[in-house]
Amino acid sequence: MSDAIRPYRSYVYAYPHKTAYRPLPDPAPALSALWRDEPKDALSLYAHIPFCEVRCGFCNLFTRIGAPDELTGRYLDALDRQATAVREALGDAAPVRFATAAFGGGTPTFLTAGELERLCDIAEKRMGVDLRAVPLSVETSPATATADRLAVLADRGATRLSIGVQSFVEAEARAAVRPQRRADVEAALGRIRDTGVPVLNIDLIYGIDGQTEESWRSSLDAALTWRPEELYLYPLYVRPLTGLGRISPADRLRADRAWDEQRLRLYRHGRDHLLAHGYEQVSMRMFRRTDAAPLGPDDYACQTDGMIGLGCGARSYTSALHYSFDYAVDMREIRSIIDSYTETEDFSRVEVGRWVDAGEARRRHLLQSLLQAGGMPVAGYEERFGSSPFADFPEELGRFEALGWLDAEAPEGILRLSPEGLAYSDGLGPELFSPSVRAAMAAYEPK
Repeated sequence: MSDAIRPYRSYVYAYPHKTAYRPLPDPAPALSALWRDEPKDALSLYAHIPFCEVRCGFCNLFTRIGAPDELTGRYLDALDRQATAVREALGDAAPVRFATAAFGGGTPTFLTAGELERLCDIAEKRMGVDLRAVPLSVETSPATATADRLAVLADRGATRLSIGVQSFVEAEARAAVRPQRRADVEAALGRIRDTGVPVLNIDLIYGIDGQTEESWRSSLDAALTWRPEELYLYPLYVRPLTGLGRISPADRLRADRAWDEQRLRLYRHGRDHLLAHGYEQVSMRMFRRTDAAPLGPDDYACQTDGMIGLGCGARSYTSALHYSFDYAVDMREIRSIIDSYTETEDFSRVEVGRWVDAGEARRRHLLQSLLQAGGMPVAGYEERFGSSPFADFPEELGRFEALGWLDAEAPEGILRLSPEGLAYSDGLGPELFSPSVRAAMAAYEPK
């Protein structure tokens, strides 16, 4: 293990991270102005449902337990108002087309079957997304993957159902503060397969207290019996204000290199096990069955195309501004933000976000391309930015090369991580953050 960069620093799923966002000064930017000159022919829609039946001990997502006093109905009312405002802001001067759609959370299937119908109606009737014509991914959980909810999603065009199992070993699930019975997990997987939705994804976690190679392989093999088209393998993190963060000595764990070694060992074990069982590695976390059918037209690029986020935990981005609502992890703060969202009538302006200049756009493109196993075509970067990534990031790429994290055998014109580089994705990614983003993240006070 490298002494210079630790392997588990931060899961880089987006850049800049929400903790770098800040309230925008008055007058707040109008959505119509932000989107006026943006390409709108390959947008992605993400609808965020911030409700769960329980909150796992490792979870630092924007979600709350339960929804009293018809809160889900009021939340969907607000989502409808927001969608109406956003679609109006997109305008009709140029064609508006959505290439992908996703419902996440939280747990979207916390909603009833009728509420899921309404969510789909908002996507289709308000935003104009043809859910049956684009890839539609929906997250679910063992407790909420009921037959009636799944039937709605299958009927409305879902092409991918992702279920968070985390571990098939009940003792490990309890250690991660995720109480569940394996029989209930298996029953939920059976119901998902019965829908005929073409892609099943199973999320698993490694690094749980007491987990061994044998118990990890047991979970992997239990998942493989369902022949999922995709598997995500996540390292466990202990974050401030989460359940595990309150009951575990998080500072010690984060400084504990033995835990780093355990997670790296389990990652390599899981990676090799899946590669030996007919899966290809797409990123550090994602593995896809090699004989799985493609999920639809591959014409959406997260590096360049816009994102429309609906819901108070969703991110949106244009080429110049990434924006969302206020962010929190503590349950009381989350409840307050959700309540404020449901009371909002005017969604025509952006209140919280971060401007992205040309330098940050280069970093984002490099990050989101390099962390994929396929790597980045250098010519595409040069065409977009008029410069070379090696000239723009000589220090960072030079360091990665010295550590053996760049693939010297990559095809001509492809900048790609080596297997060891992929293993260190969560250490490598933060090395590409700009000084200003790092400073903003460091100054953020968790709440």
